[in-house]
Amino acid sequence: MATRGLVVYLLTGFSVAVLSVLFVNNNSHSNASVALSPPSSLLSSSSNSANVLQQHPYGSETKVWPELKFSWRIILATIIGFLGSACGTVGGVGGGGIFVPMLTLIVGFDTKSSAAISKCMIMGASASSVWYNLRVPHPCREVPIIDYELALLFQPMLMLGITIGVALSVVFPYWLITVLIIILFIGTSTRSYGKGIEMWKEETIVKTEIAEQEKTLVNSHGELLIDTEYDPLVPREEKTALQIMRSNLNLKRFGVLLLVWIIFLVLQVSKNDLVACTTLYWVLNILQVPVALVVFGYECVKLYRESKKRRLEGNKDLVCEAAIQWTGTNLAFCALCGILGGTVGGLLGSGGGFILGPLLLEIGVIPQVASATATFVMMFSSSLSVVEFYLLKRFPIPYALYLMTVSIAAGFWGQFFIRRLITILRRASIIVFILSGVIFASAITMGVIGIERSVTMIKNHEFMGFLDFCSSQ
Repeated sequence: MATRGLVVYLLTGFSVAVLSVLFVNNNSHSNASVALSPPSSLLSSSSNSANVLQQHPYGSETKVWPELKFSWRIILATIIGFLGSACGTVGGVGGGGIFVPMLTLIVGFDTKSSAAISKCMIMGASASSVWYNLRVPHPCREVPIIDYELALLFQPMLMLGITIGVALSVVFPYWLITVLIIILFIGTSTRSYGKGIEMWKEETIVKTEIAEQEKTLVNSHGELLIDTEYDPLVPREEKTALQIMRSNLNLKRFGVLLLVWIIFLVLQVSKNDLVACTTLYWVLNILQVPVALVVFGYECVKLYRESKKRRLEGNKDLVCEAAIQWTGTNLAFCALCGILGGTVGGLLGSGGGFILGPLLLEIGVIPQVASATATFVMMFSSSLSVVEFYLLKRFPIPYALYLMTVSIAAGFWGQFFIRRLITILRRASIIVFILSGVIFASAITMGVIGIERSVTMIKNHEFMGFLDFCSSQ
């Protein structure tokens, strides 16, 4: 029921925001047609504006790369980057919603360069988190802590969504992108917070029951009472870090994910030197659709058949970590959320975890596995963008290396401290609260940078529709 409410909220908010664009455009066109014979001063002003647009076409924002030197800005950026990476990777959301505003407002980068460096930071934090998670056993079962089935299900749709997000960044004005992202972040953070409250209450009940059981096994003198009905305790076999890593690493699944990554990379790099909106440009874009659908469709058929087989046999074991039945409706919903997550990543400069993290929790994946799986998928999506941005020379190497080093350290130590805290407190809901907090903080920071960027675009006459963009190429 809560999931349906969230979907209705998102659809309503998105519809109102998009319709407002049509309203604003209609008003601007009607106002423009009132003056039938404008004075010469206005004609001169219009001519000057046209010259400005020709000299600075849409999307060619001036590159601003501050020098890497010791200052209060770099200190503050290091602190925010470390905390954002640590919390973002633990929650499985990356942290792009914090990095982009930080790099723009504090360090002084232009928006495009900020998004590119943000991807570098997400890639570094994700890679170190994956390395840490590979050395951690599953908290409940003898299976990998990374769910490769869910990774194969979401990764192709996520990468396809990133391509759509990049295209929509040309279609939509920046203020609309900001409004849509804020609507999305508030909805997902609220739902995640509610999920965390539910898990906290369940954990409290479990801890109370365990405490009551321990009381019945100890007398007033503190002596242990042995009940013959209890089976003798069998010590769990201790595994070395290498054994745990081998059990967590599925080379076959990893190879498939790597192959998809390479195909998308080749298609993305191939169209970088092409003129936008040409035939070959659209062909290379459209080719990404069948690649994503083939991998997604294969995984869908596999999950659907196995889930149906177990239902008919009365087997209640889960096909993967998700506690849902893999029906056609649920699979379609996952595809939609995967594309939506990638679209947000393309618009924002994040890894898509702002959708994937909450979604994995929503379909019943436990927080530790949800965090590990979302971070694993983000490692592929963010690294794809980093390679492309490097070839396009979209970020300064010294700054990217420095902040990526900070994120690598933060990703590892963030996972280390939070996992230890979960073990001590016996509350995995901590991950959910961190996820909710990072998303909500991103909504606030994106609102600030959205206002600042929209004002700048209005002053520079940078609003342009998609058809105008194509015709100008």
